[in-house]
Amino acid sequence: MFDLHRLRLLRELKHRGTLAAVASALSYSPSSVSQQLSLLETEVGVPLLEPVGRRVRLTPQAEILVVHTEAVLARLERAEADIATSLSGLTGTLRIASFQTAALALVPAALTLLRAEHPALRVHVTQAEPETALPALLARDFDLVIAEEYPGEPSARLVELHQEDLRQDPLRLALPALPDEAAPRTGGARSALLACAERPWVMEPPGSAARRWATTLCRTAGFEPDVRFESTDLLLHLRLVEQGHAVALLPDLVWGDREPSVRLVPLPRGRRARRLFTAVRTGRSTHPAILACRHALRQAAGPAEG
Repeated sequence: MFDLHRLRLLRELKHRGTLAAVASALSYSPSSVSQQLSLLETEVGVPLLEPVGRRVRLTPQAEILVVHTEAVLARLERAEADIATSLSGLTGTLRIASFQTAALALVPAALTLLRAEHPALRVHVTQAEPETALPALLARDFDLVIAEEYPGEPSARLVELHQEDLRQDPLRLALPALPDEAAPRTGGARSALLACAERPWVMEPPGSAARRWATTLCRTAGFEPDVRFESTDLLLHLRLVEQGHAVALLPDLVWGDREPSVRLVPLPRGRRARRLFTAVRTGRSTHPAILACRHALRQAAGPAEG
């Protein structure tokens, strides 16, 4: 029978890419990880790693082992969930990753609900964008991820992950709050976008789903946006709009319970909202801590408006 600990090291290498990354994540030395994987190769009787430059990659036989290891670990997580369900109260640590606006607008309220209902549950929260948080969820760095999906940018539906919708979050064109006589007259959502063709824009960095969506939106309206400011920080986006330095595309969630401080214009139909959802590993989806956290987040999210 193969050693489960060594199989987990092989799985970690699949998700993290390098021996050094595996060693860092698990607080081992790279030589120790390499030695354990060499022992696993001896157990299996076939090569599991092959050199590629200064790195290594998994052989086809190693990929087969990782698939079976994932199944074993998922089953063990279900066992952990069953044991937790049999107990009278929630304990332990729940590790959550959330992107910025959800971390500001939803997570504190959810934490308040969890503290009232499950005071012995320790919750650890990390701010992380979905592009990094979802792979980290697969690598078991987090237990639950709050993520977003922009129109036309569907996230991958991985069998290893269980997704659950939180709400739709309307997106709007944000303009500086100008006096009525200074406000440009527009004839609809597309015209409002086109009126901003010559203005500076603030957007998220290239490669992000938000940037791809925003760029496509502008191009569909008939222009290439003049992006002068790039940041993942939507509060910086808001500040630049407030001070008249840029226009932006902002989600309603950025306001929380506050009144908007800038002028907001609806977007064209079919492009008006992003999907907010939670993701967990499938084997952990029935764990009572996950169920409690998802329930608290749904209460915090409430119904979408607009």
